[in-house]
Amino acid sequence: MKKLIVTGGAGFIGSEFVRQGVRKGYEITVLDKLSYAGDRARLREVEGEIIFSKTDITDRQSVENIFRKAKPDAVVHWAAESHVDRSIADASPFLETNVKGTQVLLDICREHSIGKFINISTDEVYGDLGGEGQFFEATPLNPSSPYSVSKASADMLGRAYHRTYGIPVVTVRPSNNYGPWQYPEKLIPVVIMKAWKNEKVPVYAQGENVREWLHVSDCAAAVFSVFEKGNAGEIYNIGSGQEKRNIELVKTILRILGKPEELIEFVSDRPGHDFRYSLNSDKIRTGLGWNPAVSFDTGIEQTVKWYLENMEWVKQKLAS
Repeated sequence: MKKLIVTGGAGFIGSEFVRQGVRKGYEITVLDKLSYAGDRARLREVEGEIIFSKTDITDRQSVENIFRKAKPDAVVHWAAESHVDRSIADASPFLETNVKGTQVLLDICREHSIGKFINISTDEVYGDLGGEGQFFEATPLNPSSPYSVSKASADMLGRAYHRTYGIPVVTVRPSNNYGPWQYPEKLIPVVIMKAWKNEKVPVYAQGENVREWLHVSDCAAAVFSVFEKGNAGEIYNIGSGQEKRNIELVKTILRILGKPEELIEFVSDRPGHDFRYSLNSDKIRTGLGWNPAVSFDTGIEQTVKWYLENMEWVKQKLAS
């Protein structure tokens, strides 16, 4: 299966998947509506080696036309509205893109007898944990925010289409990603930008919430492992095993930048804020042989360096 349609391929994680896919020799057609978070600059290094279509995945006719032309063997579905705070302010775009868009893709894949459909979910569909324990693939879904509800709906929809129609859907649930090219509304870029400008760095509540941080290159590589070796109908957690309290993460970035901890400003907590995520990733590690290659210490150093070297891109995104 060498011909891929990649939705959301101009996004933060999707573009890394596309760049890796081109290096692996795949023929890739990217569908991306280029919302505020999408940017073709992320694909500049592979621009001449992919087909790009500015397309909204909820536009059934446009997507159908692209499938007829591209004749893909498989679909890797990254496209999504993904920012929790934005979903709290207005859930509508999340339901439209994440649920309806996924349905459109699944319907068209059914018509075109697609060989594999990789449905990108998230660890947030599980809800949250206390200080102990992990989420397993069989853990019941218990999403907390409008964003995670929309992703849980898309996750379940893909699995329902597999069971009902036999579409070869594989579900992946990655932990929090970080790395180059992340849109600067997310936690790590926000901390880097605020600290670099010597502005107050906002931290929800007391910063005790815990996230499992996965480098974007490891996430994309894991999805390739699932695509190439995973079985239809299966679910795979993708986690690094590297958990950090938010306050610990912020202090690490401040230290790398040589900035004082006095820049930290605790702010009112996000409504419905999940306390902790932690994935058990034994299934992909033992079953498919994937393991993360980037340690958090190395990855966060590289990420801070990348943002400092690409400040013009960040400023441009913040101004748009």
